[in-house]
Amino acid sequence: MILFDVLSVVLAQAPNPGPEAPPGMEAVANQFIGWGKWILVVAGVLGMFICGGMMIIGRRNRSATAVDGAAGVPWVLGGLFLAAVAASIVGAIAL
Repeated sequence: MILFDVLSVVLAQAPNPGPEAPPGMEAVANQFIGWGKWILVVAGVLGMFICGGMMIIGRRNRSATAVDGAAGVPWVLGGLFLAAVAASIVGAIAL
């Protein structure tokens, strides 16, 4: 019985190493993350332009288009916010 207790305690202590990039991948990973950030900024600016254009076009007798443009703004901002905090969210869940 004592042997079972000792084995259960020893086997329950699983190793938990911290995240570490493979050798030589740090520069490549940073480059991809930089590209991703740039693409997200461009997509966010284009999304805001599109929403603003829809509101401008919908101003004259096309209220549904203006409403769709205004409804798109929170989605664009939400997507940009999610992209900005993605590393924090993944780090909190994975670690």
